[in-house]
Amino acid sequence: MNVLSDLKERGLVYQAANLKDLEKKLSKEKIVLYCGFDPTGRSLHLGHLLQLLTLKRFLNNGHRVIVLLGGATGLIGDPSGKSEERPLLTKKELLKNKKKIKEQIEKILINGKGKKKVLILDNYWWHSKFKFLDFLREVGKHFTISYLLAKESVKNRLEAGISFTEFSYNLLQAYDFYYLFKNFHCELQIGGSDQWGNITSGIDLIKKLENKEVYGFTLPLITSSTGEKFGKSSGKALWLDKRLTTPYELYQYFFNIPDSEVIKFLKYFTFLKELEIDKLEKETRNQPEKRIAQKILAFEAVKLIHSEKEAKEAKKISEALFYGKIKNLTEKEFKIAFKGLKASIIKGKKKISLVDILILSGASFSKRQARQDIENGIIFINDLQFTNIESIIEKKFCLFKKYLLIKRGKKNYFLVKWL
Repeated sequence: MNVLSDLKERGLVYQAANLKDLEKKLSKEKIVLYCGFDPTGRSLHLGHLLQLLTLKRFLNNGHRVIVLLGGATGLIGDPSGKSEERPLLTKKELLKNKKKIKEQIEKILINGKGKKKVLILDNYWWHSKFKFLDFLREVGKHFTISYLLAKESVKNRLEAGISFTEFSYNLLQAYDFYYLFKNFHCELQIGGSDQWGNITSGIDLIKKLENKEVYGFTLPLITSSTGEKFGKSSGKALWLDKRLTTPYELYQYFFNIPDSEVIKFLKYFTFLKELEIDKLEKETRNQPEKRIAQKILAFEAVKLIHSEKEAKEAKKISEALFYGKIKNLTEKEFKIAFKGLKASIIKGKKKISLVDILILSGASFSKRQARQDIENGIIFINDLQFTNIESIIEKKFCLFKKYLLIKRGKKNYFLVKWL
């Protein structure tokens, strides 16, 4: 199976230009392709991961990959998929972001091998040398206003307003494709689903200037189970930077993918073969409670983004919580698991009643509710169930001499730090 057939099988080809010709070409020869990333944030996110893994699939099949950092286009701002104007970044901010993003790209695509087939460029190198009048004559001349107004990225912004700065973005990206075609024989551009208008402009520009046919396709949009888009502007980004989204948080996201989505995500975010995925699909259908597919998805995704060591650590934490074995965790792992959980504080006491600690932690709203929760058997502290309303909790019961983890029901956690 060639790379394009594999991508289609995985549902990764969303929109495409000259797809049949591309299929023929890929059956005969290796090509050069590119994908661009504007450094408008401190990190890439899950949507970008899909693009990087698609590049990696081409790379694994012997094709040459160019990653284009948008040092120039990042200063302008892409209107695609945005309902309002982006705030402009300073050059200093962009440089800082660019360095971090380059590191993430190298880790996923290269990971110590295959450097000769991955070329990382910055479009600031050529756009910064272009004089404004020359750009208008050499590039702008080939695009009519009606052509640009028909682009979704522009059309969707006409009512809210779009500056000339963002209006011109499409031309810059079109020229990027042309520049890479001329200088590196790049014949294919891929991108997220919001990049279709930009990709087709590049294809059209190459056709007009060189009378050559080139190719492009977009990948599907990644959404949550409720249909919401992931991304920094939506406030729902899952970052590839572990300081922003820990490997454990990423593991938990994939582990909690619903059965209806997990097979699709296995195709998107892993390199498992078709037969392996088919087997997991059957197991999910027959034994959904075991979440076998989700466990494999979570492990493989964290391993690809971070490392096998961090995937194993995230898996250990997840299983300790799932099976009620938090005492198997190290203090470091315990802190990772409950990083976002605000701790209630106890000071200067050697013991406290179970009812009082439930109210202090916020696990119960009143003494009456606390007693009901205890009698109903839904209160656990450090994995031990408490059913006696007269129970007294002593400091020596703490994990690592200072933590009490209260669980109310199956998924409601409350942390107490005993100083």
